[in-house]
Amino acid sequence: MLDIGYALSSRFPDPPQTDYRTADRTALRHDLFCGDVYLADVDTDREVCTAWGWLPVLDFAWALCDIAERLDRDPLGGRSPGPQRAEIDFTESVDRLRFERRFGTVEVIADWSAPHEPPLVLGYTELRREARDFLHDLLADLVDMHEGLDANPEVWSLRARFPRL
Repeated sequence: MLDIGYALSSRFPDPPQTDYRTADRTALRHDLFCGDVYLADVDTDREVCTAWGWLPVLDFAWALCDIAERLDRDPLGGRSPGPQRAEIDFTESVDRLRFERRFGTVEVIADWSAPHEPPLVLGYTELRREARDFLHDLLADLVDMHEGLDANPEVWSLRARFPRL
């Protein structure tokens, strides 16, 4: 079972003058809501996590949903031998999180992991569903914490683009 989670950083708070109602896409994706994230396989007790404190958490959730869609571009879907590849690159770092899908399985490899450490292996359907759930749960938390965010048109567009499955 896949668990995706986050923790916001107290070292990198959002600017106090931020108007979340009108924050643009760039601010939402790159300037606000910094922290750390993890992807954990609960069954094997293995995880891939960041420990930087500066990662834009909403951008990660958004990118993870995009990755899940990119990994499903082959018309054969789960019957495709692949590989289908995608990655998340972190703008403040040279590290990347790499995803490789073969048939219905996705391997997740973090550049910062030890070289001998095996990849995190997930089911594609579960990754796609959990990525969307994570995005919606994160948005619900952020809306509770930041007045006006629920009225932001970018947030509405994001929710519509990646509905819960």
